[in-house]
Amino acid sequence: MAELVRYSDKDLAMFKKIIEEKLVEAKEDLQLLKGQLDHSDDHGTDDTGRSFNMMEDGSETMSREEMAQLASRQEKFIQNLQNALIRIENKTYGVCRATGKLISKERLKLVPHATLSIEGKNAQG
Repeated sequence: MAELVRYSDKDLAMFKKIIEEKLVEAKEDLQLLKGQLDHSDDHGTDDTGRSFNMMEDGSETMSREEMAQLASRQEKFIQNLQNALIRIENKTYGVCRATGKLISKERLKLVPHATLSIEGKNAQG
């Protein structure tokens, strides 16, 4: 029996549904992060002493940096999911870019934007 070179349209439709659901969640998470970044200057300590504001400033800088990093990672994740949808449309989804073999369904269910099979990932490794 010849080895599969691409997933069936039925499989692609299933993966598309998974990716679209993850995309909705990822965009919601990104909006929450951006909202926190936008409003974090307004922390309601206007009527508090200056020393309290200074103490807060140090910890706030760290959390703002962390939030900015999370938002950046989230944007990259969204882009990767959108790229996966393009690969579904092109019917190239699920093909390892290193080995040319199909990435296992189990891996794609866990990491739907994967472009490398475990074998391909290990070979790069």
